[in-house]
Amino acid sequence: MLDYMIYILAFAVGSILGLLYSYKKHGEPYVAVPDFNIPSAAVSIIGWCLAFNAGNVVLAAIGFLLGGLVMGERPGYGRKETALGLIVAVVLYLLLKLTV
Repeated sequence: MLDYMIYILAFAVGSILGLLYSYKKHGEPYVAVPDFNIPSAAVSIIGWCLAFNAGNVVLAAIGFLLGGLVMGERPGYGRKETALGLIVAVVLYLLLKLTV
């Protein structure tokens, strides 16, 4: 039960950090960004893969923190990167579970 609390806390901290980062990076209100942010996509893929596929609590908590960092950005930012990260993590999870 303590594991889940750590995951929720790490995700919440990541979301707050992502919100602060996006406010510092972009000053305008809601803007749907048409371009794809490669560094955010890499952070999202690494984070969600760690969150879903890590074998211990510390790596999974770091994964939720990184996933929350990209997912917690302001509306219009990071949505494509989060979707890509979640898709890659779920496919990797299914491949690992089906082959073992």
